[in-house]
Amino acid sequence: MFERFTKDARDVVRRAVEHAERAGVRSVGAEHLLLALLDREGSRASFALAALGLAERKESLRLALAEARRRAGLTRADTDALAGLGIDVTEIVSRVEEAHGAGALSGDRRETAGWSGRRTFEQDAKDVLEGALRAAIGHRDRRIGDEHLLLALTVRPGVPAEVLADHGVTQESLHRVLYGEGAAQAG
Repeated sequence: MFERFTKDARDVVRRAVEHAERAGVRSVGAEHLLLALLDREGSRASFALAALGLAERKESLRLALAEARRRAGLTRADTDALAGLGIDVTEIVSRVEEAHGAGALSGDRRETAGWSGRRTFEQDAKDVLEGALRAAIGHRDRRIGDEHLLLALTVRPGVPAEVLADHGVTQESLHRVLYGEGAAQAG
């Protein structure tokens, strides 16, 4: 499948691996793909994000992803569902961090034994890569670009889609910007 990726899309995957390495985690998740997309300049995905008003709000996206990592990757829907059962995720995060240090639930804590092997991709990242292929095929694009990765992130339920939607980036808004389907609205 990677032979169908454009240079921009391959660069996103490489940068996602680098984000995982810097975080000291063994596997690449969907949030690493989003972080790599936020780093892009001069690509279709970066154009779409800028057109949706995110050029100057990328740091806000990064902070929202970091906050979700502190909650062990739980979405607000997850935390709301747990709250309905009487479980206060904020309190649990506070207690765990009090006992084990900041970021204890995030998976960002450095491995003490070191890690020199290849990073694997978590199922959510694999789903995004497959979703990018579906998005390209659906638009009759021969190659998978970084814009298809961004579209796939908006479709797959989870923290990246939630954070993007909170900042006005949805599948619908991206379609309008990328494919001219209606007028784009910044959110």
